[in-house]
Amino acid sequence: MPDVEKLDAVIIGTGQAGKPLAGALAEAKWRTAIIEKDERVGGTCVVRGCTPTKTMVASARVAHLARRGADYGVHTGDVTVDLEVVRRRKRDIVDSWSGGSRRGMTRHETLELIMGTARFVGPRSIEVALHGGETRRLEAEHVFINAGARNRVPDISGLDTVDFLDSTSIMELGRAPEHLVVLGGGFIGLEFAQMFRRFGSEVTVVDGAPHLVPREDPDVSEALEEIFREDGIDVVCGASVREVADAAAGVELTADVEGEERMIRGSHLLVAVGIVPNSDTLDLDAAGIEADERGWIVVNDRCETNVAGVWALGDVTGAPPFTHTSYDDYRIVEENVLEGGNASRKGRILPYVMFTDPQLGRVGMSERDAEAAGKNVRVAKLPMSRVARAIETDEKRGFMKAVVDADSNQILGGTVLGVEGGEVVTVLQVAMMGELPWTALRDGMFAHPTLAESLNNLFMTL
Repeated sequence: MPDVEKLDAVIIGTGQAGKPLAGALAEAKWRTAIIEKDERVGGTCVVRGCTPTKTMVASARVAHLARRGADYGVHTGDVTVDLEVVRRRKRDIVDSWSGGSRRGMTRHETLELIMGTARFVGPRSIEVALHGGETRRLEAEHVFINAGARNRVPDISGLDTVDFLDSTSIMELGRAPEHLVVLGGGFIGLEFAQMFRRFGSEVTVVDGAPHLVPREDPDVSEALEEIFREDGIDVVCGASVREVADAAAGVELTADVEGEERMIRGSHLLVAVGIVPNSDTLDLDAAGIEADERGWIVVNDRCETNVAGVWALGDVTGAPPFTHTSYDDYRIVEENVLEGGNASRKGRILPYVMFTDPQLGRVGMSERDAEAAGKNVRVAKLPMSRVARAIETDEKRGFMKAVVDADSNQILGGTVLGVEGGEVVTVLQVAMMGELPWTALRDGMFAHPTLAESLNNLFMTL
């Protein structure tokens, strides 16, 4: 049994809540250890999520624009993609970000980065199996869990017998698949589907829901499906996959689609059907920490677990799995623990962006959400084909949409499926944070010709 090391704080995970929290605690001179089970620091976002995927999305967009050069009077000839160069660029950026994060931790005298796998052996007592094979035992007055989540593998007959890809391994391919089948019509699956279509693959998206991104309003889902089909992507919705098997050309899916059996074949299969929490290796029972039936750690609005002195932050709590929500959890915990504040998750306005092209940006309530909440709803909608900047850049696909409360004139939410949709929807979010009435955006003076200026026109439709 290793000697017990007494600390002020232990943090499990170097993700977008754990890393800044470690720095804040170290600045406050807390004796802190932060534990990372991966080979690199930075969590999902830096190592295998936002940073690498958006790097590759950028390469795919360049290929797309190059092929469209003639539309702008620019002739480029045949366009080919060297996926090994794309991969190298992605790796270099990830290594730079991860290395910078690691160096940032080493500058704190009271902070130690421990590379290993953590598990609880008591309420605030943790055993770490180090990468080198040794074991350490840590105890602290404060424990913060930022263990994240991983790809979910569905229970489909035969799936365990085929060499399928996930959102990490697909980014390590050295050449584009001949025909990529994507199982899952959510954010991860759709970003990769369009990316590899632009890299030169044939692509089929298979999803069990009636439409892609089923949490969005139907008009958003339908418009996105139309965009994907315009891009030459085969979209198969309402599909219940019964079996997966090896085939001569790669892989074969047997699915029930609208009551009929359909065989879907491809050279490669990407499984992108959601995530599960990395709580199963933590031995939560040894600490008495409560988790729900799916393994998400239960916390209150201050990110506190049911065990005094133990907090959980980010994806492992079942919060919306975005970097910015995880970072906001850090802000809440830092303010409360170090400053004696009363910060809370309550009332925060959730934005998110799917980095397809065009982007799908959304904030707050959808039209369906607002109606379900019993709001007196008014809806403003403007096609991107009526947005000056979109016309000038010849990127006119999609539309803008805002949902307002007819009684208070407050903006309840908005969706922008359009060029730089994430940037435009952020303007709506700032207006919502400032509790501006929708008329303020209708009547505001914005620089011409910007995409944000089109918010004038959007709210004029009311």
